[in-house]
Amino acid sequence: MAASGYRELLRTPGVGRIIAAQLTARFPSGMASLAILLHVEHTTGSYGAAGLVLAATSVGQAVAGPVTSRWMGRWGMRRVLTLTLLICVLAVTTLALAPLHLAGYMALGLIAGLSTPPVQAAVRTIYPKMVNSSQLTPLFSLDASLQEIIWIVAPVVITFVSTQVGTVQGLLLVATIQVLGGAWFILSREVGRVRIPRSRRGFGAVVLKPPVMLATVIGFLLIGACASVEVGVVATFDHGGLEAGLVLAVFSVGSLAGGLASGRVPIGPWAMARRFAIVTVGLALTMISLNVFWLGGSLLLAGLGVAPALAVLFAITTASVKFSESAEAFGWVGTGQLIGAAAGSATAGFLIDQTGGAQGAYLAATLFAAVGLLVSIVFVRAFPDLRDRDPSPIPDTEPVILPSS
Repeated sequence: MAASGYRELLRTPGVGRIIAAQLTARFPSGMASLAILLHVEHTTGSYGAAGLVLAATSVGQAVAGPVTSRWMGRWGMRRVLTLTLLICVLAVTTLALAPLHLAGYMALGLIAGLSTPPVQAAVRTIYPKMVNSSQLTPLFSLDASLQEIIWIVAPVVITFVSTQVGTVQGLLLVATIQVLGGAWFILSREVGRVRIPRSRRGFGAVVLKPPVMLATVIGFLLIGACASVEVGVVATFDHGGLEAGLVLAVFSVGSLAGGLASGRVPIGPWAMARRFAIVTVGLALTMISLNVFWLGGSLLLAGLGVAPALAVLFAITTASVKFSESAEAFGWVGTGQLIGAAAGSATAGFLIDQTGGAQGAYLAATLFAAVGLLVSIVFVRAFPDLRDRDPSPIPDTEPVILPSS
């Protein structure tokens, strides 16, 4: 999509504001894991303990995603977002300030994960009510691209603050941005105007729809590949030197560029397979050499397919469910990605230990991507054809737009 097309999209009332608000609200998601890791390791002297706390946090996020997203249809977006935000900020602040043993840190990590505000599910439920059907796919592409800013900037910021100022200050910075970004998003006009009707189907039924199941499984595999890459890059450049940060930034820049370039490309049944093929080829090339320039080029290529693949996930999920089910559907997709991140990191670490080198992590990344490509090809008929179809959610019979509140 041309830059002028994105400018037109951002001129749509409220679109630029809601994108900025949700990116700010989600910015701590790129900081929290590193902040917790550095703080717990600093206070306990054990990376193993820090890993257990991170695992507890991830489990909480994975469990809570579909649940809190579904709650938004029962109690309203603002109520659920406000309650979860308050609990999450309290847990992160206590984790920073209270002298605790490992069990206490794990309990707070679990609470922080369980109370992570479902901003991603909320905003992707709101988007179809803000733009016309021809703008929805480009909006998903723009969203998937701009979220790379979080993964480029946030780790650098939190690492600098935690190592140069202090780990307590790092966690307090996370909590501060949670409050500011969360309040901006929650107070946005669109969050008050769009009401999600209560779903009439049982909890979990939506994930059994083939496109939603595919989006969940493929999101698991795609993020698993990305997490394996992160472990591999850190292992390659001696636990995160300057080169590691630069190479990971190049990976994210590739994703950003790919997402922006694919905004107007029609999404047919083979769109996912084509985009996953780019990711798979780029990751396979990483196994040839660990030279910083070769890795940078290979990951730049792989990154070109990441945001476009995520845009397909968002579009097929939205187009395949009723509006009342869309938040829960995105909750399940998010849970798949969280589990994929944990599985990718664990698999990469195991293969590094077994092979005695960072190549094991790139092998893990390539395998995750190759399986994703295979799934995209084998189940191609389950992907909806959105080339000549309105990608908006299936309407519910009851009204969903209320006056400003």
